[in-house]
Amino acid sequence: MVDILNETLPVVIYLLLIVLLVVAIVVGIKLILTMSKVDDVIDDIQSKVKSLDKLFNIVDFTTDRVSMFSDVVINFVSKKVKKIFGNKKTKKESVDDE
Repeated sequence: MVDILNETLPVVIYLLLIVLLVVAIVVGIKLILTMSKVDDVIDDIQSKVKSLDKLFNIVDFTTDRVSMFSDVVINFVSKKVKKIFGNKKTKKESVDDE
């Protein structure tokens, strides 16, 4: 009985190791193919992002200019309002001083 186990057990283990090696090779090949497909998808996404990058630069430039223009307008209006209301206070104070 022990002689039979000593002869058959290594053969069974070797067969299982061969099956495991074949499965590992198949999984490795499928992994390489999947990585190739993923690489193609990433390249496609990068090209699309580069095309949208120009659009975002235009939008960023436009918003900067609109912000600068609105700052100039607000600054102008606030100076005029300050000038109008500032003169009234100085006239009123000068009347009170006399």
